[in-house]
Amino acid sequence: MILVSACLIGEPVRYDGKSCPNTLLKQLLLNKKAQSLCPELLGGFTTPRLPAEIVGGTGLDVLDGKAKITDSSGLDVTDLYLKGAYRTLEIAQQIKASCVVLKENSPSCGSQKIYNGTFQGEKIVGTGITTALLQCHGFKVISENEIEGWLAINSQG
Repeated sequence: MILVSACLIGEPVRYDGKSCPNTLLKQLLLNKKAQSLCPELLGGFTTPRLPAEIVGGTGLDVLDGKAKITDSSGLDVTDLYLKGAYRTLEIAQQIKASCVVLKENSPSCGSQKIYNGTFQGEKIVGTGITTALLQCHGFKVISENEIEGWLAINSQG
């Protein structure tokens, strides 16, 4: 079973109330080969919400207590992101996820790049907090840009 960010299958759960639908991921969900969730909603956020970025590092740094996540008003929202990350981990473990496909650039879900914490639209190499936690527990986490290649190698499509 593949675990997928809800925004990638068309659910309007992003901070701005929009989605980023991916036809292939939606088909996997319809074929019961994927399950969707939103780490941020699991953490207690609502939609819409202010954009947030990791300040002072990456998701791994947040897990280590060396960085935090703030929204664009300056409010520290780290605890809600942590709650969502740990709830996502529980679900991934329960369904024995073979792969987790999360939305790139997100402070929760980025698997290759995240915003740099300045709210200026600049990205850095790094992972979001949910991705970092899942990877620490042995899960394969990829972005929506990598699903076709992963499916070709793993023949689950």
